[in-house]
Amino acid sequence: MQARVSLPMYLATPGQVEAFWEHLRGLLASRGLQQLPLHMSWPPELPSHWLDPDLLLSQTCGYPLMTHLAGRVRLVGTFCYQAPGSMGQLCRSQLVARADEGRRALPDFRGGTVAYNSTDSQSGYNSLRAMVAPLAEGGRFFARAVASGGHRQSLEMVRDGLADLAAVDCVSLAGFQAYLPEICHGLCVVGESAPYPGLPLITSAETSDADVAALRAALGQAVQSTALAPTLRALFICGFEAVDLAAYQVCLDMQDQALALGYPSL
Repeated sequence: MQARVSLPMYLATPGQVEAFWEHLRGLLASRGLQQLPLHMSWPPELPSHWLDPDLLLSQTCGYPLMTHLAGRVRLVGTFCYQAPGSMGQLCRSQLVARADEGRRALPDFRGGTVAYNSTDSQSGYNSLRAMVAPLAEGGRFFARAVASGGHRQSLEMVRDGLADLAAVDCVSLAGFQAYLPEICHGLCVVGESAPYPGLPLITSAETSDADVAALRAALGQAVQSTALAPTLRALFICGFEAVDLAAYQVCLDMQDQALALGYPSL
């Protein structure tokens, strides 16, 4: 059975993601991995894709990694990024609003409408919920919370006046600003969350120790490749770290802090 590979989370420049896989594929093949696909998958439905027993490599989010994926996949590591708001393996959610409205701090958005990508998102939901919880009164802060389906859609809702605020992970925002600037027209950053590790790179729970080691070695080599440098710059990637699962405990801590303050949902 052919292995399945995807890097589905940062979609502003998919051609560069494919170029990264082409290079990584060669490095994995040189380490003896077989049945490697020529092209990556672009799965329309991620939760089932992440649990595919033939999954060799994919990107998920730190919050689902620690909740419904816990014990059902293996953690390979995370990329390090160079984007405003990122610090090596750590990233932040950035709060985005319309620049012409004048609101520049989270408390200013009390009673407004927030757009979020999905309730299982660390960057778009969980981290924002932790920020808002200390400000909530009677379990409420926003008048409305609207599921957009994705970071791009959240930004478009804010831009078009359908929402007042959205939390977007800093690497996604940098990609939109660089490659799809029309999405961010008239928007500005008005705050950011506490840091958390970047998107986890995962593999099937059935992947062998030897193949996990090969993945880590190949990823570490790829991010240092001179030939791949333009692609890495385009993707804001500057390194790879084989982080431990415990690094993502911060995602559960954010959840628990909000729950303890009586703020279970936006």
